[in-house]
Amino acid sequence: MMNPGTCIRQQTEQQEYAILSPYAAKSAEATRVRPEEGCPIRTSYQRDRDRVLHSKPFRRLKHKTQVYIAPAGDHYRTRMTHSLEVAQICRTVGRALRLNEDLIEAIALGHDVGHTPFGHVGEQALAEIVGSFEHNRQSLRTFTVLTADGQGLNLTEAVLDGILHHTGDGKPNTLEGQIVRVGDRIGYLCHDFDDAVRAGYMSLTDLPGQVRDILGETSREMITSMTTDMIQASWQKPAIAMSPPVYAAMGEFRQVMFDKIYNSGLLLRERFKGKMIIRELFKYCRDNPGVLPEGFLRWADGDVVLAVTDYLAGCTDNHAISLFQEIFIPRSEYKLLNV
Repeated sequence: MMNPGTCIRQQTEQQEYAILSPYAAKSAEATRVRPEEGCPIRTSYQRDRDRVLHSKPFRRLKHKTQVYIAPAGDHYRTRMTHSLEVAQICRTVGRALRLNEDLIEAIALGHDVGHTPFGHVGEQALAEIVGSFEHNRQSLRTFTVLTADGQGLNLTEAVLDGILHHTGDGKPNTLEGQIVRVGDRIGYLCHDFDDAVRAGYMSLTDLPGQVRDILGETSREMITSMTTDMIQASWQKPAIAMSPPVYAAMGEFRQVMFDKIYNSGLLLRERFKGKMIIRELFKYCRDNPGVLPEGFLRWADGDVVLAVTDYLAGCTDNHAISLFQEIFIPRSEYKLLNV
């Protein structure tokens, strides 16, 4: 009788070769910068998913802005709910195409850990201060340096590649990473639109007729339309694709969201506050590096600007606001000295 504790991982790896698409990434072929002994139960990509899920950077996403800073309500998306929703969307596509769902989930859950507090305005503030800041690159740095006391989580190269290339230049090497690159866009467009309607900033009539006709009129219909199209356009192909009409409609949808929400003046006041907090905290920490938590200067090899960037990028909205108040806002309570 076999001991399941010593053969489950190997059985799973063998099943992947038998069941998954020839184009799928196989767990048995996963590589890490620092080789490790295999887990008796979990594959390499399962271990990566678990490492991301249990990490502090992932937990902090629950208090990081997706679009709306300090929204008046509990039902608006945060970076964490966005990441969970992207993972679900992408796993649906991956399962249909018989790709590696564990790899997809690891990439999707970890893709946004490098995002700053206050959403993209925090990212813009840091970019203006230090010259260049991209959240995907910060996500990579988070998992390779800023965890486990500077050792990183030693994630597989396929997961790191998918996280790095989920946006910006370049394309992921795996189809699983390519799914997350497209699925991330599907997720934030549909769910940010849903939140915008809830907030009263948009209505269905703001979407062009072509977008509504091709993608649908609710976030559920839109997600279904785009994921179904991805599956059909990518079926038994060595790359993830979309049909020209759906891809064009998604692009038009994205432009409307940038015009109406992402770059609009509707949230200008709150975004100004978030940007100002990041700027002032950066100046203070740069001039007073002793306030940085232990480790950041060491992980940055003494580079104060890099250390401050790492620290502030990892802050939640709540922590950044609290830190700003502690440093810059006088306390209202004080005791009179006896004279």
